[in-house]
Amino acid sequence: MRKEDYPKTMTAAVLWKTGKPLSIEEGIEIPRLERGQVLVKMAYSGVCRSQLMEVRGKRGKDKFLPHLLGHEGSGKVISVGPGVTKVSEGNWVILGWIKGKGKDVKGAKYILGDQVINSGPVTTFSTYSIVSENRVVNLPEYIPKDLAVLFGCALPTGSGILLNEIKPRKNSKLAFVGLGGIGLSSLMASSIFECEEIIAIDVSEDKLKLAKKFGATHTINASKENVTKRIEKITNGNGVDYSIEAGGSIETIEMAFEILKINGGQCVFASHPEEGKKISLDPFDLISGKNIRGSWGGKSNPDKDIPKLANLYKRGLIPLEKLIKQRYKLTEINLALNDIEKKNAFRPLIVFDGS
Repeated sequence: MRKEDYPKTMTAAVLWKTGKPLSIEEGIEIPRLERGQVLVKMAYSGVCRSQLMEVRGKRGKDKFLPHLLGHEGSGKVISVGPGVTKVSEGNWVILGWIKGKGKDVKGAKYILGDQVINSGPVTTFSTYSIVSENRVVNLPEYIPKDLAVLFGCALPTGSGILLNEIKPRKNSKLAFVGLGGIGLSSLMASSIFECEEIIAIDVSEDKLKLAKKFGATHTINASKENVTKRIEKITNGNGVDYSIEAGGSIETIEMAFEILKINGGQCVFASHPEEGKKISLDPFDLISGKNIRGSWGGKSNPDKDIPKLANLYKRGLIPLEKLIKQRYKLTEINLALNDIEKKNAFRPLIVFDGS
């Protein structure tokens, strides 16, 4: 790229203070690329509960303010820094927080007036983004650019819990607690396995109806039914073999653990509740053989797993288009966060101008 073609400024949603809405700022200066960095013109960005927690100040003290956010998106490579070999100028890429191949470098520092705006190795709430080489993967040509954002977080995490970690045995009984982007992605992946019962649990009737379309054999509205008693009825009093939790609270983690069968039941949770919250478990359940562990991105390797997941989408096994219902402009980012908080959105999509 010619030096004169390198973009000088961008627009971004900036977190100046936790507990306050994001501020849309124009004219933010884009620095030149350093070694291992990639400049991407953003087309789409996902929004998830993790950003909501950051903005609301529920991740504890934020020592990086002011800063940018967002960790899943898609866009076009505008320029690459020294040493970058994984992608080239003009490539369409998926951006995600899970580390893959390539150089692992620090986030960029942007300038607005006399203020430095911090960023991590990947951010997506801006018209342009400087990201670390190991946070981008080339976009498979048959994946729509809007659906590509799901490959940055929700899909590799949710499906990875099943494909890379649990690997359910034939005729297993599975329960999915919390049907956001990660929970529904995980549920979709269960279609690959020969499971006897697939139980979807949430408080949203819309999400439960969608879960039925994705293959759930039973649905439970946790706001209207006693989940434990219903699970006992479905499983003849035994509990489920596996529970996958993505509800985002200590209550949903505890519920997912409670409904396990003894002597081998496994709970894997992807939630990150607010800072300071602790789960409470019955020690007798643990010595009776129930197991629980957290998942870090579904143990996904983006460079290997994204092509595999893209092939599953191509074969019609994971109908991702059903996950994205709400679309917003960057200027509507706070509305998107509010909709997540009110449980009115599965996976909000930010659409940038010219996408």
